[in-house]
Amino acid sequence: MTHDHNWNDARFETRAIHAGQDPDTATGAVITPIYQTSTYAQEAIGELKGGYEYSRSDNPTRTALQTALASLEGGAWGLAYASGLAATQNISYLLRPGDHVLLSNDTYGGTFRLFDKVLTNYGIEMSLADLSDLDEARAAIQPNTKLVWVETPTNPYLRIIDIAGMAELVKGRDIRLVVDNTFASPYLQQPLGQGADLVLHSTTKYLGGHSDVVGGAVIGNDEVVYETLKFHQNAAGAVPGPMDCWLTLRGIKTLGVRMERHSENAAKVAAWLSEREAVERVYYPGLPSHPNHEVASRQMTSFSGMVSFTVRGGFEVAAKIVENTKVFTLAESLGGVESLIEHPGKMTHASVAGTGAEVEDTLIRLSVGIEHVDDQIADLDHAISIATSRQLIGAATRSAD
Repeated sequence: MTHDHNWNDARFETRAIHAGQDPDTATGAVITPIYQTSTYAQEAIGELKGGYEYSRSDNPTRTALQTALASLEGGAWGLAYASGLAATQNISYLLRPGDHVLLSNDTYGGTFRLFDKVLTNYGIEMSLADLSDLDEARAAIQPNTKLVWVETPTNPYLRIIDIAGMAELVKGRDIRLVVDNTFASPYLQQPLGQGADLVLHSTTKYLGGHSDVVGGAVIGNDEVVYETLKFHQNAAGAVPGPMDCWLTLRGIKTLGVRMERHSENAAKVAAWLSEREAVERVYYPGLPSHPNHEVASRQMTSFSGMVSFTVRGGFEVAAKIVENTKVFTLAESLGGVESLIEHPGKMTHASVAGTGAEVEDTLIRLSVGIEHVDDQIADLDHAISIATSRQLIGAATRSAD
């Protein structure tokens, strides 16, 4: 399968549907085929048809996905992996013993676990800082820092890190700036154009968009880095299967329209939560009250579908809320068409407990889906009412005793 047309001059929504996905030259199929094969016939020893010899090394469906991802992020190349953490691990192969990695103190628990519990065993050093504060970030850079790892928006507090500011901070040093763009997606934010060296995605989330596939990706422009990562991708073998690539391509086609609805719904949910007496604080970069709202407005085209909030009344109230929604399903992950709700402290971020990066036990994280927003709000209203009424009954009982 070849991809002859150059779609780079087309607009985002057009590239999402067509980049890397020209009709199949063999059959005319409009949709990229699932090349469900492990190996490929050779004309003679070393004479390959289309450059494919074994599907760990390359597969036409994966090639289509990688081409599409590079186009959407404005990169020269893209690489696809079996998961977001497999992509993270592949980037870590650029490090050597004694190198230091600077992470945000508000980072996905799985990323923190990989660097803190696994890579430190191999001589990689790491530390945390509030990277939304450029002065704190500057002070946290060490002489042996080789990687600055940025999530923006962060997970789960949705802080916004100034990508261009961070790029300027590391400019001229032997430091790579990696931006995890999972929460924004390339539709809302393109870090390479703001000075990042590499962009990472858990394609499981908004890119796939339907909670039916696990995957990861890295996109960049440096050809030397590409050759290194490509070699390790093949040598370590954490690659996605063709069906996973096909599902991700299917999801990418509707990314633009989905992100518009995710963002629209989340803005309304965040505004509604801000007016609830039971809610202590709402974290959503689209709110003017968000401390990083100005930076978010500058580097994002909209504010995505993730909303976090803390509640009054302690862990018991938070637990009752997440256990009593119906439109919002209690589950880990995010970025699918359906709404999800979770308790980060006990679920996605349990691995950061006791590290200084733990999250409040009253924090709830929402992945606001594309259902009707009135149903989403009614669902949250019902769950909050149940949780707070039980709290009041309990308080009254204790008072009577």
